[in-house]
Amino acid sequence: MSLSQGSFDAVAGLFEKVSGIRLVAAKKPLVEGRLQRLAQQAGHARLDDYVHQLMHAASAEEITRVVDKLTTNETYFFREPQHYDHLKAQLPTLLNLLAGQPLRVWSAASSSGEEAYSLAMLLDEELGDQTRWEIVGTDLSTQMVQHGKRALYTLDRARNLSPARLKRHCLRGTGEYEGHVLVQRHLREHVNFGAANLMRELPRTLGRFDVIFLRNVLIYFDPPAKAAIVRRVLGQLKPDGLLYTGHAESLANLDVPVRSVATAVYAHAT
Repeated sequence: MSLSQGSFDAVAGLFEKVSGIRLVAAKKPLVEGRLQRLAQQAGHARLDDYVHQLMHAASAEEITRVVDKLTTNETYFFREPQHYDHLKAQLPTLLNLLAGQPLRVWSAASSSGEEAYSLAMLLDEELGDQTRWEIVGTDLSTQMVQHGKRALYTLDRARNLSPARLKRHCLRGTGEYEGHVLVQRHLREHVNFGAANLMRELPRTLGRFDVIFLRNVLIYFDPPAKAAIVRRVLGQLKPDGLLYTGHAESLANLDVPVRSVATAVYAHAT
């Protein structure tokens, strides 16, 4: 199945309106691939016919399914491990600033939840029950939010977990769940997932955080949108908190009030 240029432009316009993400022409093959299953499920043999329905008679649920398909990205536990090593080294300093409050960490583009649970594994290993801590994972995709809540992953997603870490934090599936792992309840109890669009006003219930992971999401936006997202996210970061971005997502050329403290790690400008 292929899309006409007009249909691609229509999908790109709808997607940008809903998500804030601009789809460039080079993404056309990706869009075609990800919409094929949805088109078939809707009874269309041609993508252009499906897009016509999408633009003129689609339900809100169908539009949500399209956005979910186009924002879903492959990820895995402990991606870009240098950040976890850096956070581990900074924990004593962060703990000294808590003043009796729980340590709060936000995975701001959590996708299917591997990042949030990686953070939970680290904090469980380093802090245990000695310090109160909680993690919030948010994503634009409601499908990904539900995936995070289920906490069920293929073994391939756990390829960066050591045998000891896998044994401590996950249950191996059997029978129909062979080849999968389930994150243990002792971690799930510390992690809450919800939907949030970083291009829109954030939920008031989010609160403020000691650590924010904003990784591998800014690459989808142009510089003005990137700056707007970073400023919005900084509004949730405590004065002495740390902001982590993807290693390919430098903030150096953006007009945002941050200072660099390590590779792809930032704090509020002083």
